[in-house]
Amino acid sequence: MSDFPLPLPPDRVPEGARDWRTHDTVQWAAAGPPRWTHPLWSIGALLLATVWNIAAAPDEACTPDQPCGTAWAYVALSVLALVTLYWIARQPRLALVGLAVTGSAAAWDAGVGELVTAPWDLALLAAWAFALVGLVHRLAAAGRQRALAETAAGPDRHALPPEARAFSRGRFSFALASVLLAVAVLAFWRAEQVAGAYETRAATAARVSAEVTRAEVDDEDVSLLHVALPDGGTRTVEALFPEDHPVGSTVELVVDGEWVRLIAEPYDVFGWEVLLLVTAVPGVGFLANGTVGQRRHRRLDTDRLPVLRVLVREGREDGRTYVYAADDLAAARPVLSFNSLYVAGPQDVVPEAEHRGPEEEAATWERQREEIVAAFRGTGPAPELREAVLFGVPRTGDEAVFLAPAQGGTDVAFERSVTPVKPVAPGPLRGRRGPRRSTRSAHRSADIARTMTPGARPLSWSADRDSRLVGGFLLLVQGGGMWALLDDGFSWQWLLLLLGVPWLVHSVSTALNWRVTADRDGVWACGPWRARHLPWDGIATVRHRGDALTIERRGQDDVELSPVGFRRRESSSAARAADTLRALVDHPHLRPTEAAGPGEQGMPLGPVVVATATAWALIVLLL
Repeated sequence: MSDFPLPLPPDRVPEGARDWRTHDTVQWAAAGPPRWTHPLWSIGALLLATVWNIAAAPDEACTPDQPCGTAWAYVALSVLALVTLYWIARQPRLALVGLAVTGSAAAWDAGVGELVTAPWDLALLAAWAFALVGLVHRLAAAGRQRALAETAAGPDRHALPPEARAFSRGRFSFALASVLLAVAVLAFWRAEQVAGAYETRAATAARVSAEVTRAEVDDEDVSLLHVALPDGGTRTVEALFPEDHPVGSTVELVVDGEWVRLIAEPYDVFGWEVLLLVTAVPGVGFLANGTVGQRRHRRLDTDRLPVLRVLVREGREDGRTYVYAADDLAAARPVLSFNSLYVAGPQDVVPEAEHRGPEEEAATWERQREEIVAAFRGTGPAPELREAVLFGVPRTGDEAVFLAPAQGGTDVAFERSVTPVKPVAPGPLRGRRGPRRSTRSAHRSADIARTMTPGARPLSWSADRDSRLVGGFLLLVQGGGMWALLDDGFSWQWLLLLLGVPWLVHSVSTALNWRVTADRDGVWACGPWRARHLPWDGIATVRHRGDALTIERRGQDDVELSPVGFRRRESSSAARAADTLRALVDHPHLRPTEAAGPGEQGMPLGPVVVATATAWALIVLLL
């Protein structure tokens, strides 16, 4: 990393702007919330407790006195509860309101004394309290960080220049929210139509008692009850919960000629309720995001703001903007990150006389496309470190605006965030997050190269214990799924085999027997179906992300092996393969001097797994 970031012209720096130095950013990060308040823990606790509560709590049967109809209060509470889970991660203040409303509604519905009568109720109450305490701690930490940032910025305050305000925020969220909420309203209207039609007809129908004589399921998996009427006639009526009406029991019906319904189960609007739920939850989430984001951006436009001098750089692989302390010239410790866009002002309009011809436009478009592809693949040039002025108080979840030289240093431009500000802090399960290893990978490649000595024999890496455990588990899933679907004979569920088995065969074959070999001429990558030889000249880099080992090639499609085991530790076989292969790509003198023989290139296991699966399917069908 260069010790000389792209400079910001002194005349563009607001008067009195102070450096946000490393000791300030360290204090700011230390004032953040403790790791136990990470949203993942609160959301996980609430989900587990809710699932336990739903599974363990006794079901309430539908009765003529309390029929199963529309339950909009519970649907609305479910929408709010699900949105609150999202707000815990993104909107802590709104999450406090959501927790308060859902907790109060649950207490009102069950009674305070009823909330602690069972262990699953206690678990839900404890998860609710844990989430509430975590939100309070996070908001208190945000206040502490705000105070520290204002102290570091000093007493001077500045308004945003007019050219920095030409930025719209929230339109995309509002558009999505409008579509989703319109579908939710339609689902509510259709369900009310079904309920209204029943009420209208039931008002003039006869109400009779009947005895259940037989229960069956028709060809469309609809449960039917055969009942005997008092006048000796019989009727067949649909039942949503036939287990609540055993043979010999008495049921209450409304009868209007051939039209007959159970009073306890008058109609089924479950599908419309589900549609409302799955559209209202993201719809409310997008609406809240747009509203909050727009309000925060408007506050930046109208308030006089503190300013801090910082350094910024885009992540090579994820495109996020990372903020560093003003004296962190090595860009070693990112403090904040967010996605940002340039503010489109009048200066961005190209005069008519400067319009380029078709050939120049095509060349420019091709260059931009290559830059975008390189940015997504992480193979483009490393983004430059730039001086910047950050307007406003850096705080988790807020919006951000900064002035910095444009990439290439030809101009100065404002950029504004399009996602909430996030601190680059330790995650709940792993260490500190930061730019996705672009510079770290280069440093690690150099470190590994220093420890290597040139050799003649090819270097190989193959599936280790963790990878084979994944393969073994998937093989059991494949065998069990085939048994469950084939054991009952031919049915439409066999279509699931066509969808799931090819993926399972591919994954099992890879996880059990993947192999990568580096030799004199290139890399042999053995997957489930073949071993491919990739010349050194065509390889750009090698990465291990998630459970995939990817060999990125110049001008050609990447070669990916997955699953090869998650990168939980640097000593895993796939992690060592990626690190060493990167070193060999960057340092040709370390490559082996001999070619790999057939036994070192690997043997694809896919055909063997296919034959095994076919034999297993025949065994299941013939038993």
